[in-house]
Amino acid sequence: MEKLLQDRVALVTGAGGGLGRAHALELARHGARVIVNDIAGADFGAAARSVVAEIRAQGGDAQLHLGDVTRSDDMQQMAQQAHTAWGRIDILVNNAGILRDKSFAKMGLDDFRRVLDVHVMGAVHATKAVWAQMQAQHYGRIVMTTSSSGLYGNFGQSNYGAAKMALVGLMQTLALEGARRNIRVNCLAPTAATGMTHGILPAEALERLTPERVSPALIALCTEDAPTRMILLAGAGSFEAAHVTLTQGIQLPDGADTGARLCGLLDQVRQRDGELVPEEGWAQYQLELQKAADAARAAA
Repeated sequence: MEKLLQDRVALVTGAGGGLGRAHALELARHGARVIVNDIAGADFGAAARSVVAEIRAQGGDAQLHLGDVTRSDDMQQMAQQAHTAWGRIDILVNNAGILRDKSFAKMGLDDFRRVLDVHVMGAVHATKAVWAQMQAQHYGRIVMTTSSSGLYGNFGQSNYGAAKMALVGLMQTLALEGARRNIRVNCLAPTAATGMTHGILPAEALERLTPERVSPALIALCTEDAPTRMILLAGAGSFEAAHVTLTQGIQLPDGADTGARLCGLLDQVRQRDGELVPEEGWAQYQLELQKAADAARAAA
C-alpha cells in the first residue's frame, strides 16, 4: 500500500475512541506520526493509551497527549509536544466533540454553551496552537469535523447544529488566510456509529456506519495534493460533497412596497439556475452591485 503521509506529523483531538481512534489509526497506516489526544477522564486516558499502543504494535509512531480542547494552554502543550518530538506539525484533525441533545425549548443555556465551547472553541484553540508553525513551514492541512446536522439541521440538535455550521464558516475564512502559506483547510462531515450516536440509530444501520469507513475521506483531505475549502461527506463507504451556494436571485426597484413584492417572489429568489459557489464573501456584494448597476442602465 502506498503510504500517502509518510513521516508527516498529525494531531488528532478526541482520539481515544470512535472516529478519532479510526482517524489516528488510518493516519498512522499511511505513514504519519500521530499525537493521540483525549481528555484524561477518570481512567486517566486509558482509551487513548490503547490507541497509541495499537499504532506502535503495528509499527507506527505515536504519542499520547492528555488535554482538554476547551483549554487553550492544553492545546498549546499538545502542539509543543509534537514539535519537540518530530520538529514540525503537518496535520491537525479537529475531531473532539460532545452531544447534549434536547429540543430548543427544553435545552438549558449551559448545555448550549458547552457544546459550542467543545466543538467551536476547541477547534479554535487547537488550530491557533498549530497555525504559526504551519505558516513558518509553508505547509499545513487542517480538517474541521462538521455534520449534516449543521449543514441541514436536525431536530433536537440546535446547539450541535449551530456549532457544526460555525466550523464551516471558520474553515472558509482560514482557507483564504492560509492559502499563501500552503495551509489547506477543509471540513469532513461523517456519518458513523460512535459513542455520540448510541441509541439514536437502529442496529442494522450501525453495522454499516463504522468509523473505519469514514477515515479514508480524512486521508484525501490531508495529503500534499489535498483540496481546500471542501466540505466532504462520508459514511458507509459513500462519499459526497456539500456546497454553500448563492443563487442569481432578482433585482427589485426601491419603493415602499418592495417587501410586499418580495414576499410573492421568493420562489424566483430560490431558483437555482446559474447559482454560484462563491470564492469569498465579497461575491454577494459583487453580484448585488452588478445587478443594481444593470437595472439602473436598463432604466436610463
